[in-house]
Amino acid sequence: MMKAIKALALLALAAAGGAPAVADMVQAPAAARRIAIVADAVRPRDARVPAEAKRSAYLLVYFKDETHSLYFATSRDGYSFTDVNGGQPIALGRDLADQKGIRDPYIMRGPDGAFYMAMTDLHIFAQREGLRATEWERPGDQYSWGNNRNMIFMKSWDLVHWTHAKVAISAEFPAFADAGCAWAPEVIWDAAKKAPMVYFTTRHGAGPNFMVYSHADPAFRRLTATPRQLLHHPDPKVNVLDADITRVGGKYRMFYVAHEKPGNIRQAVSTTLTSGYVPQPAKVDPETKAAEAPNLWHRHGTKTWVLMYDVFGITPNNMGFAETSDFKTFRNIGRFNEAGSRMKATNFERPKHGAVMAITPDEATKLEGWFGQKE
Repeated sequence: MMKAIKALALLALAAAGGAPAVADMVQAPAAARRIAIVADAVRPRDARVPAEAKRSAYLLVYFKDETHSLYFATSRDGYSFTDVNGGQPIALGRDLADQKGIRDPYIMRGPDGAFYMAMTDLHIFAQREGLRATEWERPGDQYSWGNNRNMIFMKSWDLVHWTHAKVAISAEFPAFADAGCAWAPEVIWDAAKKAPMVYFTTRHGAGPNFMVYSHADPAFRRLTATPRQLLHHPDPKVNVLDADITRVGGKYRMFYVAHEKPGNIRQAVSTTLTSGYVPQPAKVDPETKAAEAPNLWHRHGTKTWVLMYDVFGITPNNMGFAETSDFKTFRNIGRFNEAGSRMKATNFERPKHGAVMAITPDEATKLEGWFGQKE
């Protein structure tokens, strides 16, 4: 009983913006196994980025169509992932989003030591589930499939306590007053600007999708400038979406989706973060079925990079994986729990549009402990 009272007191403190360090927290009671939304993200005195050599574990963020909610899974080897909350959401879409559902979560750690998370405010089954009377938030003939207004921005120092903001480019920037969507936001640190750069998919009305970027304020609650186009496809009528940018050596490697034949995932490379990306025509993923949502991550202690993607063209959907060391050849290593694949999802299934980030084993253990997965 005392532990439960102490846990509830700590949660109340977190809600007031006075989040304790994870090391000082007791395990949350079963009924409260969700991340805590706080008013402010106060930087701890000892905030730092662990050395790369120590970041040998992994955190996967993902969502599910069945719940339109947020999930975390951890891994010590980059092959076997275990959901930290026993396969249950760590945050409910209905609590985060105007549309009562979230999609496309992405997470990264900045050089300040903070964690930045962004996702789409969208529920594609809201009418079926009685959450709205219409198929989409706005008329489909004017704003097309899956139209939405908001992106969700969140910031944390400990992966448990997060600030929360809704960002609508149509309301903030006159040039995008007719924005038909704001999908799949991702974040990368812009060293030149000393700020988080947010890039995402949008469109004007029901026009073709394209990718834009802007920068966020230090609190990670708003964008500070009108978004600008990031990638220019040779055919402006082609839908381009789901960008994922990673700095590898002196180059920025963007993986993205182009709705052309063949479809699936392509690559563009630049020496500059915010410009100079040239679309390459070759499909890079090894899938024979439709895939989207590419995410690149490094396999610790090796020269190997893993390209992860959402294989939505199969039933049931699954995550697929390919490895590369030269970014020219991508070796298929299978899908989660597929026969012959080393990639395992131990206590969850049907993850969608996720992202993987390197963390330390100690950070993984603390996160698992909060959700009761480690005693």
